[in-house]
Amino acid sequence: MVSRETSTQTTTAAPGNSTGTRDGDWPRPPKTRIFTVANQKGGVGKTTTSVNLAAALSMHGQRVLVVDLDPQGNASTALSIEHRGDVPDMYKVLVEDMPLEEVVKEVPDMPGLYCAPATIDLAGAEIELVSMVAREARLQRALAAYKATELDYVFIDCPPSLGLLTVNALMAATELLVPIQCEYYALEGLGQLLRNVDLVRAHLNPSLNLSTILLTMYDGRTRLASQVAEEVRSHFGDSVLSTLIPRSVRVSEAPSYGQSVMTYDPGSSGAMAYMDAAREMAHRGAAV
Repeated sequence: MVSRETSTQTTTAAPGNSTGTRDGDWPRPPKTRIFTVANQKGGVGKTTTSVNLAAALSMHGQRVLVVDLDPQGNASTALSIEHRGDVPDMYKVLVEDMPLEEVVKEVPDMPGLYCAPATIDLAGAEIELVSMVAREARLQRALAAYKATELDYVFIDCPPSLGLLTVNALMAATELLVPIQCEYYALEGLGQLLRNVDLVRAHLNPSLNLSTILLTMYDGRTRLASQVAEEVRSHFGDSVLSTLIPRSVRVSEAPSYGQSVMTYDPGSSGAMAYMDAAREMAHRGAAV
């Protein structure tokens, strides 16, 4: 899957009422870009970022898979993918070796967008993985064996912790995307995440790269938000996307309707910001 060559992509129609935001297909990356979306601090917009970037990219000709690794299953909810009861999910992939293609579902009314759901069973995976051989590499193996479709992007949505699920995600990815909210405690705990990333890079996955930082929950009316944004940019330079994601009621409302904000309200400030961020990522990837 990861080393596939680029091929001609058939243009897909933008779903629902989102045609107004479509500006043609964006360049496909030369190989599959696998992002782990991680930050052990909760409430920073990991799931929102994973879902909306994935939706925006799929609306512009990309084939995108969202892997829901959070037992809460919020990414599955936002993409309207069933994740209750005995639905095949990421727990069965990680713990029971079920092939990923038996778990992945196409998102309704979103051509080219796929989701591997999480159920509450995944909460037990942290404990059950401890005794398994090559426990850190189980997601990497599952993704490497996945050949159901040629993917351009994979977004792995992590739980707010640095346990074995997140380590599996870091092991499987080539790029790390860290959402950072523009608030007082923005950088608190980030040091621990980066230390863990360094350990994973040193011992497990030397190709892991902190490629993308996205500033979320930006409130332009406050001086604090601007200060946090400046501090993050001074620390991380070109890794920080120029697009800022504003606080948006529409972004918060969309999951309750089983949608990303890209289809729920494509004209909202949040949807347009995520569209700009996705465009920036797509063109950065094509330039590599």
